[in-house]
Amino acid sequence: MAGKSSVSSSRPPLFASEKPARVAAATHLPPRSSSARWWAWLGLSAAELWFGFYWVLTLSVRWSPVYRRAFPDRLARRYNEEELPGVDIFVCTADPTLEPPMLVISTVLSVMAYDYPPEKLNIYLSDDAGSAITLYALYEASEFAKHWVPFCKKYKVEPRSPAAYFAKADRPPDACNPKEWFALKEIHKDLTNRVSSVVNSGKIPEAAECKVGGFTQWNEDTTYTDHPSIVQIRVSSVISNSPIIMNVDCDMYSNNSGSIRDALCFFLDEKQGHDIAFVQYPQNFENVVHNDIYGNPINTVNELDHPCLDAWGGMCYYGTGCFHRREALCGRIYSQDYQEDWTRVMRKTEEIDELEGMAKSLATCTYEHNTLWGIEKGVRYGCPLEDVITGLQIQCRGWRSVYYNLERKGFLGMAPISLGQILVQHKRWTEGFLQISLSKYSPFLLGHRKIRLGLQMGYSVCGFWALNSFPTLYYVTIPSLCFLNGISLFPEMTSPWFVPFAYIVMAAYSCSLVESLQCGDTAVEWWNAQRMWLFRRISSYLLAAIDTIRRMLAISESGFTLTAKVSNMQASERYRKGMMEFGSFSLMFVIIATVALLNLACMVFGVTAVLLHQGTAGLGALFLQAVLCVLVVAINLPVYEALFLRKDSGRLPASVGLVSFCVVLPLCVLPTNMQM
Repeated sequence: MAGKSSVSSSRPPLFASEKPARVAAATHLPPRSSSARWWAWLGLSAAELWFGFYWVLTLSVRWSPVYRRAFPDRLARRYNEEELPGVDIFVCTADPTLEPPMLVISTVLSVMAYDYPPEKLNIYLSDDAGSAITLYALYEASEFAKHWVPFCKKYKVEPRSPAAYFAKADRPPDACNPKEWFALKEIHKDLTNRVSSVVNSGKIPEAAECKVGGFTQWNEDTTYTDHPSIVQIRVSSVISNSPIIMNVDCDMYSNNSGSIRDALCFFLDEKQGHDIAFVQYPQNFENVVHNDIYGNPINTVNELDHPCLDAWGGMCYYGTGCFHRREALCGRIYSQDYQEDWTRVMRKTEEIDELEGMAKSLATCTYEHNTLWGIEKGVRYGCPLEDVITGLQIQCRGWRSVYYNLERKGFLGMAPISLGQILVQHKRWTEGFLQISLSKYSPFLLGHRKIRLGLQMGYSVCGFWALNSFPTLYYVTIPSLCFLNGISLFPEMTSPWFVPFAYIVMAAYSCSLVESLQCGDTAVEWWNAQRMWLFRRISSYLLAAIDTIRRMLAISESGFTLTAKVSNMQASERYRKGMMEFGSFSLMFVIIATVALLNLACMVFGVTAVLLHQGTAGLGALFLQAVLCVLVVAINLPVYEALFLRKDSGRLPASVGLVSFCVVLPLCVLPTNMQM
């Protein structure tokens, strides 16, 4: 089917897009002040100006969402099995401790069992750690796949990760043969026991070493940083060279066996698919609970923010759950006369030993020296968010991307269930986004006249995450301290300016709540998301901004920190009960606890001082500050519980409370000469 120059106008498209109308309104109200409190008002005004700018930036991107729908039934009628393109699938892992081998092979098995011609699927495992144990687990998985893949296709099993499937089903469904189902479950249990035994002992069985020659690459000198070459994208070019490449993280298993065919509807559409570089599926998590304490359900992001970004011609590249056009990923500049050969295949005329030698050569780090690999070809190197820069560069070469959110989620992963993991993860993302925004790869510089302004602004919404930290920290500390000292910063209740202030607050949060409810969240999940929004801004974003400044001054270097994909049973139980997991000393926890204690002290002593000296009438001039202080206290209730009430291992350490108290005490007791 490749190389067609004309398309019949009577043919229906393979996918459809919808753009609902959007209406928005904006209100602006500047604050006022006088005398010594002018300095506090000046900082507040600067914060308001930033929030106004960021609000306009965000709203401009969210003006017109696009919702897409694929038609795989039309694809099946138009292309027979022989005409479908080959797909190279890369499963990526980096640490056998934080990403256990059983987790890795469950993801591998889920993509091996895709509803797609098996001869057109090529599965690669890219292990940055070069772990012999992970290789052993993969060898065992290949044996289990001989049973699992036929079973999945025979009974149309979903999901096709064996660990997820057997965890959700305690008895065989009606369509399955019970004897066959129980036998397969027992084989999977044996597989789990064998791999777990090797993981615990750290020693590969001799029988496995004899069967798989690859184990001879490991010896006593092999370390985490010095190990055999890992599989990279360019390696597949000499083995399979499929026109479609899919990559997925080891903890994001395939939850929908039809994801490949859905993605191909975009690539193979004769009218609209010629310039599509990649199809990005959203991230979703299987371990989130009802009313998740961390706001892990990202329904608003998946259902609203990303479709709006897609409307501007380019969903950003996540780094996982993405189907790429090989030519676009490998540096080709889009041109209207380009025609993709979807049916091309790699002629495997070389001997196995020769092919293996070529693959090893391509995988070495020295191969890319003085080449465009890691710069213009493949995934961009040298940044914490190499996937985002990679996607941006592809779009700047004239390609576009699409975002596709299936009703049955394409991929499911494991959300972190401790506050520390979440904050560290967001710090890495935020630092990477800010580095991109302040470098030559800034969307406004790299994308100038190459991508639409709306898409540049869309990237900048995330790129400016870190800069939100300073005005947010100011807003949750200075007004509370002024309230403690009787200093009015906002209009009194009797002032005509009070109504616009109240309107802005109520309208903004009501709109946010309604959006969240429409996207499937509960009111409690929305409230928890507001808490995490505050925690991230005053901790992760703040430290990301500081570290980026330190990096620009050559004081420090960026690093990559993996988050654990497993957790202990006690932490999991606390998560299910809606209890935040702290557990260790962290600078980010100190900042959060300090803000929480400061607002608690300001609320208690501020209200007491006003009532003692002026009575209830005195609250009129300080009403909005009192409300702000009370809201910050209310949102920090889990922090107070972790500081004062909890006795479990997930509570905040006493050292965090002590440091925070030492910071808050002088702020609350030092006299001030500021007057109302």
